[in-house]
Amino acid sequence: MSTINFANREINCKIVYYGPGVAGKTTNLKYIYTQVPDTVKGEMVSLATEDERTLFFDFLPIDLGTVQGFKTRFHLYTVPGQVFYNASRKLILRGVDGIIFVADSASNRLRANAESMRNLRENLDEYNLNLEEIPMVIQYNKRDLPDAVPTEMLKSILDPQDRFASFDAAASSGVGVFETLRAVSKMVLERLGKSR
Repeated sequence: MSTINFANREINCKIVYYGPGVAGKTTNLKYIYTQVPDTVKGEMVSLATEDERTLFFDFLPIDLGTVQGFKTRFHLYTVPGQVFYNASRKLILRGVDGIIFVADSASNRLRANAESMRNLRENLDEYNLNLEEIPMVIQYNKRDLPDAVPTEMLKSILDPQDRFASFDAAASSGVGVFETLRAVSKMVLERLGKSR
């Protein structure tokens, strides 16, 4: 749920990158961080334990406009990829405004993608939310892999009703990274505009 900072005239929105381990969530955030000017971004924070890591930073996109005279600041988070860190995943989803589900296109990761999508739905359910209520896009990452499965196969597993906008990407080279972020950001802002 977005928060309003009246003193700075900013609306703070939370976008979470969700998906299986090593699908490219961290790669997305690191790429965005290197491309955003220092003047509009906060420090990248890595919350790391012995086995898991969550990245976070915030930035003020200058190209998305305002909502009723308020600037929008986006806080980007990654969740730990492995399902056994479910408590952390659930906690990071609290107050989410938008989700980017990062799917791994490698042929041996179909089950991990499906399990992660199921886990996302279960965790949202804990907050009495469902994917139809929250702006979400799917990023089919690692499209540059020689063994990448067809996007249609991934869609049939992750989005059989074709409900979500989706983008092909190769986050390691930046392909599709900002397109995905821009799409979910616009959806979040449209939802905010309707609710105010």
